[in-house]
Amino acid sequence: MTLDEALDAMKAEADETRAAGSAAYHKAPRTYLGVPNPVLNDLTKGWRRELSVEARVTLADELWRTDIHEARIAAAKLLTQARLRPDQDAWALITSWVPEFDAWAIADHACSAGARRLLADPSRLDTVEAWTTSEHLWTKRAALVMTLPWTKQNFPSDQDLAIRDRVLGWAASYVEDRAWFIQKAVAWWLRELSKHDAPRVQAFLESHGDQMKAFARREAGKYL
Repeated sequence: MTLDEALDAMKAEADETRAAGSAAYHKAPRTYLGVPNPVLNDLTKGWRRELSVEARVTLADELWRTDIHEARIAAAKLLTQARLRPDQDAWALITSWVPEFDAWAIADHACSAGARRLLADPSRLDTVEAWTTSEHLWTKRAALVMTLPWTKQNFPSDQDLAIRDRVLGWAASYVEDRAWFIQKAVAWWLRELSKHDAPRVQAFLESHGDQMKAFARREAGKYL
C-alpha cells in the first residue's frame, strides 16, 4: 500500500458537500475530502491487515504529512491498536504529531492511538506529563484525552490507581485555565471516572469545583 494508493482509495469516497460542511465545522485550514468516518474505519482496517508494523508507521507518517483532514485521521487509525510490536516508532510518531494539533477531531483520533501505547508502557506518562505545562492548548489538552483509559477500569490495580491520582493532579492544575477546551477536557475526564470511581471525583469537585467553569462542573458531576 503506497501513499498514492491510499489517497486514491479515500478520494474515491469523497463527497464535496460533506467536505464543505467539515471544513466549516472544524475550521482548521486544510483540505477536506468529505469521507465518512465508517469508510475510513473500513479502509484502515484493511491496510492494517496488509501492512507490517514498520510499513504502517511509514504510511501513517506520509498520510499525516499531506495535511488532508481524512488522511490525518487515517494515519491515527493505522496506529490505533492495542497490540503493536515493536511500538517505539509508532509512539515516537504519535508524539511528534501533538504539537501540530489544531482541531479536536484529528487530535482525538491521534490521542486514541497514543492511549494504546501508554497502556502498553505506562512509563511513557513521563513524556505526557511535560505536556501539562505547554502553552499550546491542544498539547495541554492531549495529556488528559490520551490518559482517558485510566478512567474506565472497573478493577484497577494499585498502579492504575496511582496513575488516576497522578492525572487528577494534572487536572487540578488545569482548573484555573479558562479556555473552553481545557475546561471541557477536565470535565470529560472526571465524568468518565465518575462511572467507575465516584469517590475520587466527589473529592476532586469538593476541592476544586469552585474554580471550574459552571458548565464543566455540571458535566463532571453528571453521573454522581
